[in-house]
Amino acid sequence: MAIQVGDKAPDFELKDNHGRTVKLSDFRGSKNVVLLFYPFAFTGVCTGELCELRDNLPTFVDRDTQLLAVSNDSIHTLRVFAEQEGLEYPLLSDFWPHGEVSRAYDVFAEDKGCAVRGTFVIDKEGVVRWTVVNALPDARDLNEYVKALDTL
Repeated sequence: MAIQVGDKAPDFELKDNHGRTVKLSDFRGSKNVVLLFYPFAFTGVCTGELCELRDNLPTFVDRDTQLLAVSNDSIHTLRVFAEQEGLEYPLLSDFWPHGEVSRAYDVFAEDKGCAVRGTFVIDKEGVVRWTVVNALPDARDLNEYVKALDTL
C-alpha cells in the first residue's frame, strides 16, 4: 500500500555507510527528514542526484532537515561511493533483508531488485507531508522538495 501525505512514516532501522545504526524515529521531535530512495550507487542519474544534494546541503541544514538516502547496496559499496563523491550525509543500506524498507514505502521494483526514485518529506512529528515517486530513469527536481520543506 502506497504511503500517502498525512500518513505516519513507517519507522525503520538501517546501517549507514559507516556501519552506524540510523533509526527514522531518532529524528522525531528534532528534525524534519527528506527520505530519498534511489536504485544504485555509481549509476549516472543516482550520482547526479546525490551530488546535487551534496552541493545544496546548506539548503536542508538551514531548514532543520536531515537527508537520508536509501539504496539496496551494501554498506561497503555505500562507503566507497560516499568517499568517492564527497557525500557528507548518511547513505543507508537496505541490503538485507533485501529491500525491506523500500517495500514498506512501496518503492521497491521487484522485477529490478532495487528501489525506484521515491522521495518523502517527513515532518518533525513523523508524518509524511509530501511525496513523489519517479521511474528509474527519471531524475527528481530538488527544488520541489525544498518547496515542500518551506511549507512545514
